[in-house]
Amino acid sequence: MKRRPRVSFVSLLCVLAALATRALAAPALPTLDGAPDALVSFLYDGQASNTFLASWPATTTERELDAARHERTRTFTDPKTGLQIRIVFITYRDFPTVEWTVYLKNTGAQDTPILSDIRSLDMAWTQPAGAKEFFLRHPAGTFVPPAPRDYQPLEQALPQGQTAHFAPLLGRPTGDLQPYFNLDFGDHSGVVLGLGWPGAWAFDFVRDATTGVRVRAGQELTHLRLHPGEEIRTPMVVVQTWSGDWIAAQNQWRRWLRAHNMPHANGQAVGPLLAAANSEPVFEMVRRTEANQLEWMGRYAEEKIPLDLWWIDAGWYENNGRWQEPKAFRADRTRFPRGLRGVTDHAHAKGLKTLVWFEPERVMPTNELYQAHPEWLLPNPTPNTISRLLYLGNPEARAWLTDLIDRRLTEEGIDIYRQDFCVLEPGSIWRHHDAPDRQGITENHHLTGYLAYWDELHRRHPNLIIDSCAGGGSRNDLETLRRALPLWRCDYAFDPSSNQCQTYGLAPWWPYYGTATPADQLRPYEIRSNLTSPLAIISWDMADRTRPYDTLRRAVTDWREYAQNYSGDFYPLTPWTLATDKWMAWQFDRPESGKGVVQAFRRPSNLERTLHVKLRGLDPQATYRFTELDEKATHPTRTLTGQEAMDPGFDITSKEAPEAINLVYEIISNARMTK
Repeated sequence: MKRRPRVSFVSLLCVLAALATRALAAPALPTLDGAPDALVSFLYDGQASNTFLASWPATTTERELDAARHERTRTFTDPKTGLQIRIVFITYRDFPTVEWTVYLKNTGAQDTPILSDIRSLDMAWTQPAGAKEFFLRHPAGTFVPPAPRDYQPLEQALPQGQTAHFAPLLGRPTGDLQPYFNLDFGDHSGVVLGLGWPGAWAFDFVRDATTGVRVRAGQELTHLRLHPGEEIRTPMVVVQTWSGDWIAAQNQWRRWLRAHNMPHANGQAVGPLLAAANSEPVFEMVRRTEANQLEWMGRYAEEKIPLDLWWIDAGWYENNGRWQEPKAFRADRTRFPRGLRGVTDHAHAKGLKTLVWFEPERVMPTNELYQAHPEWLLPNPTPNTISRLLYLGNPEARAWLTDLIDRRLTEEGIDIYRQDFCVLEPGSIWRHHDAPDRQGITENHHLTGYLAYWDELHRRHPNLIIDSCAGGGSRNDLETLRRALPLWRCDYAFDPSSNQCQTYGLAPWWPYYGTATPADQLRPYEIRSNLTSPLAIISWDMADRTRPYDTLRRAVTDWREYAQNYSGDFYPLTPWTLATDKWMAWQFDRPESGKGVVQAFRRPSNLERTLHVKLRGLDPQATYRFTELDEKATHPTRTLTGQEAMDPGFDITSKEAPEAINLVYEIISNARMTK
């Protein structure tokens, strides 16, 4: 008998917080009880679904998924054409959250009429009288090419009579934009909206002339007919309501993601991980060997820098002299005579996990697959582009890939499967291969195949962790994040100010991500700015014994001290900015343990020695001890009540610019407990 998972303490805190702010009523959650057109919409043979869908014969089934989730499915069938619309709707008991996905299947004997403008989210909300204007907050994605402003927080008002339209460039779901939005109703309430769709999505926020807004979202382009027996699906929709404070709403979102939309290994959420790599700029692993991998692992141990993970990046396989041109994803035996087992077995013996890079969807002419199965590959219509896309909508191609990666994971002893996706314009490829009456079908089948491929890998390897690289963060929608972790959040990775800004911009939306510090940035300010993530990658030149290893050891020790707090609630303490004459600061707080961290960064041109901060989320009656993680700390320790730390707050003083200051804190006494 399966054990029901317990509702987490963090989720309980979320429920209690919601009860405490009940006076500020949250918007009502959507349900599947009423007409289906209150949730979704589409055109069928030119007719709007709200004119006919509710009249089709329907069936309803229900089941308990676990202690926290209830699933209800309603299926509508057109008696004339056999088109079946199935809405799978999940209600969460531990968060004010629902999700749904719509499946469309042709159960008839003939092609269906044209289905178009399919929107898995089509809802209207009205703000109460006296509210301020609707306000929208959302994150930027990672640009092409990546830029310092990647993941910048974006916001805008939604004036009456206007429409705000959002769609990512070229089918990269978290490229320049991400499918995540916090819609503030202007009365201390709102909804957080997200999509699970690893391709081209679209969101429209349509303001009426009074107090309403209509929100429509789905796959960006659909104008297609379905063949007999054929099925497609829509993007998954998540709606989470909130009342009170929009920053608290973002933390509710973070908690929901950690509880329900983040992969677990061995039944546990993945905690902080320190990884090291022995790749090099431009060449990556192309010139690396088993011998130097083992040598560098030994050097980290010799310098007493404890690692959790050994990172084997692109280039370990047979290639054409460039990591982008694999012949096959097969270890180059001239450099790795025992395959990767020589490295992974050694790492495992040292207590380390291993990560290995693959990029199966982009197929170059050097790849054996290019000649062996051209029928599985979609040519890229972009001029002067020779790569092709392995079409995962082809069941034979997907089965071949699944078996290949399954063998590599098993034979080579791989713990974390890292999947890159350096195709910059997948949307152009998909649309190029659509017929006029099948627009959107290639994308839909490729993406459902991509998700099915990962699901099968997880089925065969229950404790497998997947790293969603995708060109450095360009494919991290909700469906992807349900199956994988973004261990490399951005290719713009080695700029201290940008790394600070990326953490600031991502933390409200993703609970887990990774980045690195490079070999040539060895000052504490640089290392602390770069390693502001739950997964930290170090790539120091361990062959150079003159490096400041005392400084590096201290940086790793400090990271291990504060990184555990990245699972907590996030509170920005300064505005987001790339300016070099400003401070940037934030707080991560874990109320369930009474611990947290404040991280403040005085940038190089900043003449202000002091930053005043007011913390959030603390117990006002508890006493906290704050410890600065620096041997030359201005304030090694200080003791404040939670109320004092929140209001009036306290000063953080810097000795020099630039400087990174880490203050870890914990409750040392609690008046509530001693009474």
